Amino acid sequence: MDAQKEALQRIISTLANKNDEIQNFIDTLNHTLKGVQENSSNILSELDEEFDSLYSILDEVKESMINSIKQEQARKSQELQSQISQCNNALENSEELLEFATRSLDIKEPEEFSKAARQIKDRVTMASAFRLSLKPKVSDNMTHLMVDFSQERQMLQTLKFLPVPKAPEIDPVECLVADNSVTVAWRMPEEDNKIDHFILEHRKTNFDGLPRVKDERCWEIIDNIKGTEYTLSGLKFDSKYMNFRVRACNKAVAGEYSDPVTLETKALNFNLDNSSSHLNLKVEDTCVEWDPTGGKGQESKIKGKENKGRSGTPSPKRTSVGSRPPAVRGSRDRFTGESYTVLGDTAIESGQHYWEVKAQKDCKSYSVGVAYKTLGKFDQLGKTNTSWCIHVNNWLQNTFSAKHNNKVKALDVTVPEKIGVFCDFDGGQLSFYDANSKQLLYSFKTKFTQPLLPGFMVWCGGLSLSTGMQVPSAVRTLQKSENGMTGSASSLNNLVTQ
Repeated sequence: MDAQKEALQRIISTLANKNDEIQNFIDTLNHTLKGVQENSSNILSELDEEFDSLYSILDEVKESMINSIKQEQARKSQELQSQISQCNNALENSEELLEFATRSLDIKEPEEFSKAARQIKDRVTMASAFRLSLKPKVSDNMTHLMVDFSQERQMLQTLKFLPVPKAPEIDPVECLVADNSVTVAWRMPEEDNKIDHFILEHRKTNFDGLPRVKDERCWEIIDNIKGTEYTLSGLKFDSKYMNFRVRACNKAVAGEYSDPVTLETKALNFNLDNSSSHLNLKVEDTCVEWDPTGGKGQESKIKGKENKGRSGTPSPKRTSVGSRPPAVRGSRDRFTGESYTVLGDTAIESGQHYWEVKAQKDCKSYSVGVAYKTLGKFDQLGKTNTSWCIHVNNWLQNTFSAKHNNKVKALDVTVPEKIGVFCDFDGGQLSFYDANSKQLLYSFKTKFTQPLLPGFMVWCGGLSLSTGMQVPSAVRTLQKSENGMTGSASSLNNLVTQ
């Protein structure tokens, strides 16, 4: 009976998973159908705009040619009208001279005839009729303004849709995820010299495999990529995976998207646990600050309650500082006394992890490290065998040291602006680095037997965290050379207790 139930349960689970896959596929199809309708409408609008633009250009060219013909007609007409006017004037003068010459033939007196003959000769010599060109200055030929659009007509008749670039192919083998950066590489299935640029889209997801339509973040777009690879840097890996897709574009049209590729971008993400932090600490997600009034306010309320028998209300200043619920000083879950401590809210049970911590410039004292969940509410980081840390003291004298099990080792290095913490749970190693230069500050070597929590101590100052980070490549490389060359937890056994 139990075996049958178990088998049936497996069948039910398989059917439920298959139903989820089918539903996801239906959502994808509906999304694609909607995209076809929207894209078709957009393409029709663009086609109308292109033809309207073409018509407009043809109208402009036609108007320009008509103006050229009219200007040529006006120029030739003006030239010919001027010639006609000159010829009419010459003809009129010539006819008058002809009439005068004819009348002169009837003169009987020799002296008057000689005088008239000389006048006729002088007038003939100066007559415009004999200096006039009898050739038209312009011809009536207008063939130089004739057009032949047979070639253009043929080109217009061969108008067709622009060839769409083929979908690129993302090569997962060539893609690289390292140092909170992702390099995506792709290639074209065939050479296409008309490609102008590429568009890369990416989004974060917690689902492996193909992108889902529902409950997904929007695609983020990177346009105008000229090469066939691109690197996104400075990412926070607060999701397990990232989806990528790319499309090729020519001068007028974008091609289809490549098949999406999912790359793993898992990293340790945690916030500070404000529910158990010391009352003198103001905690908000990845920031913690010393608050000298926090504990005193709670103490006075508790004291008032004990003495007067009535409960106090939270002070306006305290409730505005953080979002954690009211807690009583000395409660079982909250650090108290001189343990100005706050832990991370996510346990480390396996694997290699990395995060960074930056202190405020005026911070008097702080510690950075890890601790077991069993760290007592009065315990300070590094003063128990359940916690490991490095400690910076800027009060009265400046010291920089590594602490574990109430043993101290002074560190002869400069305190960095930002500290990187590397935790290899399975390898039993906790290392601290200068986050900028990746210089090793100190390493503990031990065997972790319980889940670890990131731990922080602050007095008179504040810390800010950077999580969602991969182990940097430089740190991974240094781990090989570091083993056997640095101090370990055991090396603290012979040091003086604090």
